Order: sequence, then C-alpha cells, then structure tokens
Amino acid sequence: MYIKRHIEPVVKRLANRKPVVVLTGARQVGKSTMLKQVYNKIRYITLNRPIIRQSAKDNPSLFFEANKPPVIVDEIQKAAELFDYIKDIADEEKIKGGFFLTGSQSLTLMKNISDSLAGRAGVIKLLGLSMREISGISFREPFLPSIDLIKKIEKNGINFNYTKIISNIHKGFFPELYETESNLYDVSDFYSSYFQTYIEKDIKDVLNIKDELAFIKFVKTAASLTGEMLNISTIAEACGKDVKTVQRWLSVLESSGLIYLLEPYHNNFNKRLIKAPKLYFLDTGLACWLLGWNTPEQLTNGAMWGHIFETFVFGEILKSYYNDGLVKPPLYYYRDKDKNEIDLLILNGETLHPIEIKTSSDPTKVMISAFRCIENIPGKKTGTGAVICLANERLPLTDNVWILPVHLI
Repeated sequence: MYIKRHIEPVVKRLANRKPVVVLTGARQVGKSTMLKQVYNKIRYITLNRPIIRQSAKDNPSLFFEANKPPVIVDEIQKAAELFDYIKDIADEEKIKGGFFLTGSQSLTLMKNISDSLAGRAGVIKLLGLSMREISGISFREPFLPSIDLIKKIEKNGINFNYTKIISNIHKGFFPELYETESNLYDVSDFYSSYFQTYIEKDIKDVLNIKDELAFIKFVKTAASLTGEMLNISTIAEACGKDVKTVQRWLSVLESSGLIYLLEPYHNNFNKRLIKAPKLYFLDTGLACWLLGWNTPEQLTNGAMWGHIFETFVFGEILKSYYNDGLVKPPLYYYRDKDKNEIDLLILNGETLHPIEIKTSSDPTKVMISAFRCIENIPGKKTGTGAVICLANERLPLTDNVWILPVHLI
C-alpha cells in the first residue's frame, strides 16, 4: 500500500522550473517509490544493478541514447560519468523535468551537482514517513507554534492515541514497515537487514573501513547520544578511533541521511553561547534497534526515553520543513555557558519561537525558564512558544506559551 507523500507537490513544482530534479535521503525512505508513483509513465532505471551501472560508466552517451529524457535514474552517484552528459542534454534540449535523480549518499551526489549541474538542478530532501502522512491527513504546512497554525492542525489533525504514538516511535518511520501489519519480529528483521545493507553498500562506497566492528560501535554510540550536544571526543573514546576518523564517519552518517546536526542559534553580541551542534538520529526505530530496546515498554521505561521522545518531535518538525521544499530549515537550539538551554528555536522572519520538548503530561512554568534568555536579542522578537509534550489537550501555560500535545505537530 502506497502512502501519499507530502513532498509530491514540491517535486512537481521543481519539475516545472528545472531540467533536473534531485531527491536525496537515506536508503529506503521511499524516494524511488514516490517518483514512480507520481511519474508512472516515465522510464525508471536503477544503478544499483551492476550490469546497468557498468554500462552507464563505460558508455554514458549511449546510455542516454537508450534512455532518453524524461527519465528517473536511481542512485545516480554510482555513475558520476553521467553528470556531464546530463548537463549537455539539459542545455541543448531545455526540457523542464527531463531528469529525476535520486541518491542515498548526498556527500558524493552534491559534489557532482555543484560541479556539473549548478543552476540546473532543484534539490529536495526526503525523510521517512511523518505522523501526518501515516494518519492520511493532507495538512502539510511547516510547523510553527503560532495559534493560527495550531488551529489549522487541530482542524485537520491527528487524534491523540498514546499507545499508537509510542508504538510508532519504537517502530520507526521507514515506509516498508507500514505497507502491511508488522510485529516486533518484522521490525527487528527489517533493521537487521537495513543496517547490513547500509554497511555493505553505502559505507563501502564512501569509506575504506577496515575495522567494521569499530564502525558499528561508532554508530551505536551516536544513537545513544541522540538529543545531546555533539561531543566528538566521547564518541572517539567509545569506538577506539581518533577524532579525525570520527569526524569523517559523522559526515558520512549525515550525508547518508541517518543523522542531523542541529546548529546552535548564534548571536554576535553574545560570546557566551555554546558553539557545538546537537546530534539527532533521524529515525527513532533504527536508534531503538541499535540500542537493543526490543519493545515499546523497554523504550519508555529506559533512561533515554526523554532523548528519544525529543528526537521524535524534532524529526517530525524537520519533516514538515523538508516536505515543503526547505532543504535548510530555520531550526536551531539555544545553550549558553550558564547552562540555560532551549530545545528548539524556530526562526520565522525576525521572530524566534522557543520550544521545549518533554515527556511530561503536565508541564510547569519552570520548564520554560530559559525562554527569558532570548527576549533581548537585538533585532529579534520573541514569538509564541510551546512545550510539546504528552498532554491530552492544548492549554495555555503563560500568556505567550502553549502546552501543546505531540499529536498537534
């Protein structure tokens, strides 16, 4: 069963403007499936097949003689020889929406695009399914804790169901897990296969890793630090590698769409701000599997439940921006050297919206004490804030801060 993706209108919009549309994202988040659904009459080719990949590398001109645009090419980064030919065809034929290219390794992909297709390609990022998509609602505006948008979400939104929310957080958001009913064994089997495929294909394509066990330990350590400030030394110590190696491995996790490094909000007038980014694992199900939480109950009873819940909320908000075509969403966090921290800041024009993320169902004003730290930032206004949590209904916490149930994001 295909679940309609909110990013579909963005793909169509870019295809009307650009000769090349590039869709990046982690393996198996549904890039090719979505393109084949939207453009079901366009020829589809995957470079995952060795014989096709070798043909493309050996004879790129003949490759496009046999596969004239419009065409979908999956895992395009596996045959970099094609990029110059795509450029030439795009310039000569001037066909909008002539090439739809996908890739699960954006580090390699984006370098080729910047070298060969600058100005010719529209780039989109796709993550796993959102709760909005799973629930079948059509509302797709990027999240803001403004009262007008919250009311729109309430009108179109998801009914609160604690058990379902926890189950989905534990299961994760890869489309294959929602095609049919899946049990805990199915979920475990999926992630075991997924991770092995990731190691064998994506990682070996990019990194010459001789110590596979150290890399696996590195990924598990990164998962255990989701929702925390990035400390490269801690990760290096845990996996027994030097800092430069860990930095390189982190860049591959990021470009593979498995993690997101949330930058702190910087204010040139305040030198007391922390500069390190915050690390988020982008699929909570994969994080749970890596960390050995086999059931939703183990997850919610564990010491990391708060970090996983924060990771889930951040991921849903990030999806709402990616699904609107914003590849660099205005999302930040705040922390200063006095340990005042705000989980998430959304910059909307000149207005900063502060957000705290809590597993509580009954938030208190103490939880938003750090919101005062952004009130006097030059040139910025403080907008409506929220505590996103497991409450059943939306309630005011202060004049300008809402208690916001998680199903309303």
